[in-house]
Amino acid sequence: MNHTTKKKEQSKLAMVLDVISGSFAPIIGILAGAGLLKAMLSVLVMFDWLSIENGSYIVLSAAGDAVFHFLPVFLGISIAIKLGANGYVGGVIGVSILSPEIVHLVENGVDSLEFFGLPVLLSDYSSTVFPIFMAIFAYAGLERMLKKVIYKDIQLFMNPLLSLVIIVPLTLLVFGPIGTLLGESLGTLITFLSDKSGLLAGAVLGGAWTFLTIAGLHWTIIPLAIANLATGPDPIIGMAAAAPFAQIGIGIAVFLKTKDKDLKALAASGIVPGSLAGTTEAINYGIILRYKKTMVYVLIAAAVGGAINGSLGVVMNSFVLPSVLSIPAFTPILPFLIGIAVAFALGFIFTYVFGFEGKTEKAKDNYDLIIVRPEKISSPLHGKVVPLTEIKEPLFATESVGKGIAIEPEDGKVVSPVDGVVTTIFPTGHAIGVTSKDGAEILICIGIDTVKLKGQYYQAHVKQGDHVKRGDLLITFDLQQIKAAGFETTTPIVITNSEKYVDVKAPNLGNVNTLEDLLQLNI
Repeated sequence: MNHTTKKKEQSKLAMVLDVISGSFAPIIGILAGAGLLKAMLSVLVMFDWLSIENGSYIVLSAAGDAVFHFLPVFLGISIAIKLGANGYVGGVIGVSILSPEIVHLVENGVDSLEFFGLPVLLSDYSSTVFPIFMAIFAYAGLERMLKKVIYKDIQLFMNPLLSLVIIVPLTLLVFGPIGTLLGESLGTLITFLSDKSGLLAGAVLGGAWTFLTIAGLHWTIIPLAIANLATGPDPIIGMAAAAPFAQIGIGIAVFLKTKDKDLKALAASGIVPGSLAGTTEAINYGIILRYKKTMVYVLIAAAVGGAINGSLGVVMNSFVLPSVLSIPAFTPILPFLIGIAVAFALGFIFTYVFGFEGKTEKAKDNYDLIIVRPEKISSPLHGKVVPLTEIKEPLFATESVGKGIAIEPEDGKVVSPVDGVVTTIFPTGHAIGVTSKDGAEILICIGIDTVKLKGQYYQAHVKQGDHVKRGDLLITFDLQQIKAAGFETTTPIVITNSEKYVDVKAPNLGNVNTLEDLLQLNI
């Protein structure tokens, strides 16, 4: 396999992972919140404070169950939007496989029907993940094709009509059965491995979970856990849960041990949401990635805790992000408490006793703390806003470099879109990277393939390492000469660390003036 083929395969894998993470990110909060509500209800029932026949329980249980029962609907919307298709059509595709007529047939023991002579295998698709992913991937491809061949004036109704007529039957005929089989097979494999050696499976998953999360690869495993919950309890998060508690232990130790005010504030900002909501990004990106010794600590601590949970058969009964508040979602609860307590204690003790700074590690300024905050990115140019998907450079069009937007410039000036520091400037002057004080890594690439100009028609006014204010002049370029040389001047502005944000939105798709709001980064 040559280098080009490997690069293309890596790019495709990155795109798939980005679609998975981008599809779950908008709904992960409500999934975790609903799971936490179900866990709280189980505690109320356990202490006889509520009964399952009580009206209050029924109402709250409906609120907790709804997002899981109708998961294909929510995913249909978010996947379609992520793939650039119509989210409402994606939602309707999800609704179609949960329609009352089909649910009624399944509940009454009917396992098949005919569609123009073709056999349709019926199943309960509530809470499923894989069938809707397959269906919406197919729909997005069909939607792109229809936009090319259907007359523009009738696309408003014709594209949804044809999409539903084609994709819904295909989902019930093909994607549904295959996706269900895939989910059941993976669930069976995970259960088999945990039954054969829960200790080994727990150690591997617990130890790896922090690094999977940092790389964004945990999004490929979370769907498996949710799919498991459709048929029973899930062992995956039960084993992985040791990792966030190990991270919290490290965060508390750093908070108590460090004398650096910025680092202490950073640790504190990760401890509270990590403990109460299971969101430990501040600790992962701000501490564990920054101080390499803590990587060893979290690996050992989470592996030991995961091994305990795996060997003692800990499972998750409703989807939650592991935290102090979500403990009731796991059973058996005593072994779970032992596993997470050991992970927490080891993470804390290793960090506090052996320290977290290596000999070569020095205090860094605020720009070096690998943590991001929500922020608005101003436009560095004046011109017409263009979606990345419409430009001819594949690396930008597929968002392989990062999410963002492009601008067709109307003048030859690029200014800093944020207060920050110049982290990269290409020798040719055609591209520059700026990291904002809130952590956004912004790449501005002036023109398509303009690296071939070897710096001609470009003039940089800053150098790498310079601190800049919003509006400071970065680069000037000769717009007309670049066009005369046969190059497009469309300028992508992308966030290269997009994976750290829930979404990167470009609300303005018309013309934009320099320093007007261009991108909204949410976490």
